[in-house]
Amino acid sequence: MGSNSVEDMIEASSGVHFSGFHMDGLESKNIEKPTTSPGAENVHKQPFIIGVAGGAASGKTTVCDMIIQQLHDQRVVLVNQDSFYHNLTEEELARVHEYNFDHPDAFDTEKLLDSIENLRHDRAVDIPNYDFKSYKSNAFPARRVNPSDVIILEGILIFHDPRVRELMNMKIFVDTDADVRLARRIRRDTVDKGRDIGAVLDQYSKFVKPAFDDFILPTKKYADIIIPRGGDNHVAIDLIVQHIRTKLGQHDLCKIYPNLYVIQSTFQIRGMHTLIRDSQTTKHDFVFYSDRLIRLVVEHGLGHLPFTEKQVITPTGSVYTGVDFCKRLCGVSVIRSGESMENALRACCKGIKIGKILIHREGDNGQQLIYEKLPQDISERHVLLLDPILGTGNSAVQAISLLIKKGVPESNIIFLNLISAPQGVHVVCKSFPRVKIVTSEIEIGLNEDFRVVPGMGEFGDRYFGTDDDDNLQAVAPMQLSNQS
Repeated sequence: MGSNSVEDMIEASSGVHFSGFHMDGLESKNIEKPTTSPGAENVHKQPFIIGVAGGAASGKTTVCDMIIQQLHDQRVVLVNQDSFYHNLTEEELARVHEYNFDHPDAFDTEKLLDSIENLRHDRAVDIPNYDFKSYKSNAFPARRVNPSDVIILEGILIFHDPRVRELMNMKIFVDTDADVRLARRIRRDTVDKGRDIGAVLDQYSKFVKPAFDDFILPTKKYADIIIPRGGDNHVAIDLIVQHIRTKLGQHDLCKIYPNLYVIQSTFQIRGMHTLIRDSQTTKHDFVFYSDRLIRLVVEHGLGHLPFTEKQVITPTGSVYTGVDFCKRLCGVSVIRSGESMENALRACCKGIKIGKILIHREGDNGQQLIYEKLPQDISERHVLLLDPILGTGNSAVQAISLLIKKGVPESNIIFLNLISAPQGVHVVCKSFPRVKIVTSEIEIGLNEDFRVVPGMGEFGDRYFGTDDDDNLQAVAPMQLSNQS
């Protein structure tokens, strides 16, 4: 099928006045080649990594201990940045009081990164046991740390290196008043370590406070959660633990990508998946149960739209405080499988406008041409992008790139599909970290032909009752929707 016939087909099928054109020079992001090993993403379970930063004596250790205590039914390990101080040279030891332990260069970040990477890949590591009397990391036997469900990284400068930050699923900054931190430091160093108060104050003014202002405080902007008052803030700790428990119950990819949402599985959902995946299921049953699953995905996706508070008067004369639906909304289906999701969207959103995108692979050179029929004011709307299968992610990236080029903010796009391959999730989430993906199930992966496994076959053919030879006949009659 030539490119002209495709363009003519869409033009002929449209009775609306959206601007339509084809693009053969669309600027697209680099697409990662998907892995061919079906089980590549399920080799091991990724741990949930939490970073806890803040000034010295801010209460970081207390916060970590409270989190560990409340997560008593999970395997949790604490890794302190203090364990990765560099060994001091003889020259540095001779002038140890002039050494700045609060500077980023004081830490062996490469060794820290290597340890965390090993833990992430299910390998036990030996964490140094740094001796603050000899200032050596080999004075005591190392601490053996085994892979765990949760890894907590704690330290004053744990957010400083971007490579370490990228490993974290949650970043917490313990924000405690400077006077409180100083008072705690004086008490700790004079009582616990027997140091002279004058030496403590001299070190604070010479190293601790400047390092906090120059290196520690600026990393506060990277925090996902800021806890005032540290361990005294029990409400914040409880909310954090609740969030961690939720994440631990999610698919591993949801811990890596906060913009990925998998609807909670039930026996009903599993039963419907079983039916639509069965190769012996009739077309009528396949359509019926696919529509039910699609409706659930659409409803979940709509829950991620912004809302405003609204008060109404009930028939009893009472005031009910609720919310008002997002008004500036439209759907965009990726032809042709995406059109199977349109009815569910119309059933949930009365009078919604639905545009179309066709991604057509031309010839054997892999070049993709994109044809579209979209609302002229799409840049002012939230967009629900519809495609039941996320496989390699290539088509999804092309479609999202087109929407962004049309002026749609990345954060205004919600991508809805029934099943997603991990490879496609990686590609889309890395390319567009602010696009939300809502799906009902994560697959094992892709086979050597880049088909989703276990999958459900060619979704469009099963849903519309066609085979590959009938694709054109199935697509051509479909109209672009321009409902008011």
